[in-house]
Amino acid sequence: MKIICVGLNYPSHADEIGMRPADAEPTIFLKPDTALLRNNDPFYIPDWANRFDYETELVFRISRLGRHIDERFAHRYYDAVGIGIDFTARDLQDRLVREGRPWEICKAFDYSAAISPFIPLAELPPVADLHFCLTVNGEKRQETAASQMIFSIDRIIAHVSRYFSLRMGDLIFTGTPTGVGPVSEGDRLTATLEGRTMLDFEIK
Repeated sequence: MKIICVGLNYPSHADEIGMRPADAEPTIFLKPDTALLRNNDPFYIPDWANRFDYETELVFRISRLGRHIDERFAHRYYDAVGIGIDFTARDLQDRLVREGRPWEICKAFDYSAAISPFIPLAELPPVADLHFCLTVNGEKRQETAASQMIFSIDRIIAHVSRYFSLRMGDLIFTGTPTGVGPVSEGDRLTATLEGRTMLDFEIK
C-alpha cells in the first residue's frame, strides 16, 4: 500500500508558506505505510525537530489496479474519501529546502499521516463540492472545498499513474488549504467532512 501525497495544491496554502504553487503538473511525494496514524490514536510530538504543523487534506482510496490512466476514466479508480492530516516537521523542511536537499524525512516519518475512516462516494455530494474543516481546541483553523484545488483528484490520478502503478488500497492525500499551523502538547484536533466528524484526537 502506497501513500501518495500532493504538495502545494491550494494557491492559498502556497501563498501562506511563501512557495510557488504548482502549475503544469502536481508536486508529488510519498509516505511509507509506517506513517499511518489510525483510530484517532494520539500524535506524539517527536523530539528531533522544533515545529510540527498540521495539514488537513481530502484523502481518496484507490479501488482497482491501474496504470497510464486517462483523466476521463480516472473516476473509475477510487470509491471512497476520508480526511487525513499530513504532519510536517516545518523547521526541518525549511532548512532542507534552503540547502537544496530532499525533504522526505520531515514528511514521511512514523505516524505523520493521520487517517480517518472512509465514506463511500455514493453517500456524498459530487467530489468537487466536498467540504472539509479542521478545528484545534474548538477553534476553526482550516476550511475549504475540493473545488479550490489546483489539480483535481482525476488529474492527479492521471498524472501519478504514468509513473506508479495504482493498487487497491493505495491512498492519495490531495493537499492542504490555508490555515496550516503548529501543534502543541494538549491540543485536540477535530476534522469534519460534509459535517461528519472524521478525526478527533489529541497531541501528546
